[in-house]
Amino acid sequence: MQQWDNRRDYHSFANTDEVQVTHLALDLNIDFDACVLDGRIRLALSPKAASVTELVLDSRALTIIQITDEGGRALVWTLGDEHPVLGQPLTIGIDSAVTAVVIEYRTSPEAEGLQWLDGPQTQSGKPFLFSQSQPINARSWLPLQDSPKARITFDARVSANRDCRVVMSALNSASLPVDGVFTFVMDKPMPTHLLAIAAGEIERIEVGPRSAVFAEPETARLAAKEFDDIEAMMQMAESILGPYAWGRYDMLILPPSFPFGGMENPCLAFLTPTLIAGDKSLVSTVAHELAHSWTGNLVSNATWRDLWLNEGFTTYFTNRIVEAVYGKEQAELELMIEYGRLQEEMTGMPSARQTLPANLQTDDPNAAFNRFTYDKASMFVHFLEARLGRQHFDAFLRRYIEKYAFVAITTEDFVEYASETLLRDHADKLTEAELREWIYAEGLPAMFSPPTSTSLDKVDCALERWRSGVPLSKADTHLWRVQHWQYFLAGLPENIPQARLLELNDSFNLGASGNAEIACDWLRVAIRNHFDPALPQLEAFLGRIGRAKFVRPLFLELQIAGYHAELSAIYAKARACYHPSLRVQLDKLLGAPV
Repeated sequence: MQQWDNRRDYHSFANTDEVQVTHLALDLNIDFDACVLDGRIRLALSPKAASVTELVLDSRALTIIQITDEGGRALVWTLGDEHPVLGQPLTIGIDSAVTAVVIEYRTSPEAEGLQWLDGPQTQSGKPFLFSQSQPINARSWLPLQDSPKARITFDARVSANRDCRVVMSALNSASLPVDGVFTFVMDKPMPTHLLAIAAGEIERIEVGPRSAVFAEPETARLAAKEFDDIEAMMQMAESILGPYAWGRYDMLILPPSFPFGGMENPCLAFLTPTLIAGDKSLVSTVAHELAHSWTGNLVSNATWRDLWLNEGFTTYFTNRIVEAVYGKEQAELELMIEYGRLQEEMTGMPSARQTLPANLQTDDPNAAFNRFTYDKASMFVHFLEARLGRQHFDAFLRRYIEKYAFVAITTEDFVEYASETLLRDHADKLTEAELREWIYAEGLPAMFSPPTSTSLDKVDCALERWRSGVPLSKADTHLWRVQHWQYFLAGLPENIPQARLLELNDSFNLGASGNAEIACDWLRVAIRNHFDPALPQLEAFLGRIGRAKFVRPLFLELQIAGYHAELSAIYAKARACYHPSLRVQLDKLLGAPV
């Protein structure tokens, strides 16, 4: 069996142990017509070894025009062989006199980390650009040490060949510049996968003393109303995790093709418009991205094997924020749905993959971003809270954040720290064997107790009556939250007669729900049972929403159910509207031509 170095980032070519890039200075132009970024980047260097003769950076599909030192002296450089996932190493010859390198470059129109939307794909009818750097797509729009180990500060000067607002993962000005040139400064070291840029017809609306929403005008007003509890969330998080370190927490609501629910870019979280349900029922994703400001942005994973450290603690603390702001019942419901997702994920997952560290050193790091990584890790953190008691566990969380602030850590760093603190201070409540079983053993440990919620009793009763032939009525469901509907749909039997599906469809029209979670879950039920009346709604859903959480499972359901012609037709029509990184994944998954 191969022995892996758990401190090495196998998804980066960068020689971070020899020399580290500490600061990026960007001077970029956005060309909406050519769908490229072009300009230059200055990388400030800090040698970590006694004698360094080369700087190795990550790049993917970049055109390198020239590379010099800070004084303008040309440096020798080469681009290595292309790896299908990692891109190409960019190796630059340096000596002790080189304190910074300046790279003039241009991106490709097919850059996997950038999506260019034309007028018909936006509400405003104007072009739009946004990035998605996590996990390893930053290298497709700038040459850098693209590893979570490589924290950087940055400043940027960005202009565009169209009238637009440009925003980045830094403090964003409330006013538009007179000359159309936008400047940004991020003075706190952050992981490189949190570098982000967006540009388009973007309006800004203040929603709190240190928060605003940015979005296309039609969406901005809806988002401002939906997300106006953000200050209460921030204050709650600060009361346990310590002061918010990033100055402002603004939110950019992107067009529907954004492939994630949210992305925790510092100072400016990116969010999907599918969170705007009109009743704040899906704002836990906002809480999740906020929680990342501490667990993920402040304390971060050193490699993608260690992603659970980000997502497990963040998913756990999301639930704490929801409990404090929206009540215990809502928090319990969300935890139950989380556990249900975990069970579903584990059903088709090889047991060797069911450890908290994602052992994918030779695989695409996108494979780490599954519900298992988020939800088993969250269950582990909930277990720690239950064993220690909330007061003791909160004290541990605070000390953990303080110790590793602005540091990237491995799974083994966490185990060592937990051994020195939790196991020493709470030896009567937690053993080393239990700690290691949770982290390194497959599946869920024997000591695991599943979450419960009495709020779902009424749904269990409704399911029992429905299975006996009694139609579901609006009187049964008028007090249901989205989680009740998700639980009901997940609890339906495998084979449902067409007449019963038609009855549900006629009574509730779930496929047209304004809540994307409900619509997606209903459409999955419909596909499994070959309920063809839902196909037009399915095609419309997949044509307007590009969130991977919904898109991937729906196409998989079509594939499994044998809807091959329908899958091909829908994907051919919708593919161009999906983010490049999602298109790459779907092309592989569905066997479609790239």
